[in-house]
Amino acid sequence: MSTVNRIIGVSVTAVALTLGFVTPALATPPNIPSAATATAELAGLTVRADSSMTGYSRDKFPHWITQSGTCNTREAVLKRDGTNVVTDSSCAATSGSWFSPYDGATWSAASDVDIDHVVPLAAAWRSGAASWTTAQRQSFANDMSGPQLIAVTDNVNQAKGDQTPATWKPPLTSYWCTYAKMWVHTKYRWSLSVNSSEKSALSDMLGRC
Repeated sequence: MSTVNRIIGVSVTAVALTLGFVTPALATPPNIPSAATATAELAGLTVRADSSMTGYSRDKFPHWITQSGTCNTREAVLKRDGTNVVTDSSCAATSGSWFSPYDGATWSAASDVDIDHVVPLAAAWRSGAASWTTAQRQSFANDMSGPQLIAVTDNVNQAKGDQTPATWKPPLTSYWCTYAKMWVHTKYRWSLSVNSSEKSALSDMLGRC
């Protein structure tokens, strides 16, 4: 994304929100638990040191797979999380808007938006996915039934990389509660472990709910 486009996108959003012209639709993945449920789930997760990254490759988590018709997972999440999204015959988004709850920016081009794996693939590998089958890892990488995939600003997602909440959190502190609930529930659903610093960070974030 060009710097000019990014500045324009953020500026237009800020002005529109200030003047009351726009009420952005928050990207909302399904099945985000309550804070109480997430706190209980966090207490139930196995705490252990991260495993080695030996053997890891993103290719071991095949994505994006077809979800329906000509739409793959990325395209399906873009449509779910966007507003007034129009797609062409191949399911590519040709127009619409996307509000990134991580940083509060709104974008009008799908190319400015990444689909974040809330629990990054490498983080999953370190916390249990190394022992999964390729089919299990594919299901995890394309999981639309839980709060594991969300449309966000591309460079924010890239800055996150494979970090856990111990070292990276969304720029907007107001989203930390939701982010922690999403992270915990994903790890709980997929029986992944947490390390001690990750658990501490998640507990602090849930304390903001």
